[in-house]
Amino acid sequence: MSTEYRTGREGEFTYRGYDLDELQDMSLDEVAELLPARTRRSITRGLTDEQEKVVEKAREKSPEETANNPIRTHLRDLPVLPEFVGLTFSVYDGHEFERVEVEPEMIGHYLGEFQLTRSSVEHGQAGIGATRSSKFVPLK
Repeated sequence: MSTEYRTGREGEFTYRGYDLDELQDMSLDEVAELLPARTRRSITRGLTDEQEKVVEKAREKSPEETANNPIRTHLRDLPVLPEFVGLTFSVYDGHEFERVEVEPEMIGHYLGEFQLTRSSVEHGQAGIGATRSSKFVPLK
């Protein structure tokens, strides 16, 4: 079953029948039961020590604090929890830290999904010697 989230008639966010306030009031185990299988498994097996540290930092900070001073992390495999909504993270993409503002639709995904590690390549024109036909030089 795919992740179900939609906005209600009033434009209010719901995730599998629960609004954001209800999700934030739930315990981590209750939220894990609503998440997709891969995310649920990583939570039930227990978060790593590094992931626990980032979760603690997120619990201590408010969205206003993280807007100016985002939470820096290398943890791309950290599941997005309901308590992260509104916070700003700086996620490392292998080259630099990029800002990721957590929105309600991101619940159940991983932080790394929102920061790409590869950039798109735009090639220019082919140079001399790039193809067989480019070796031809007219005499006149």
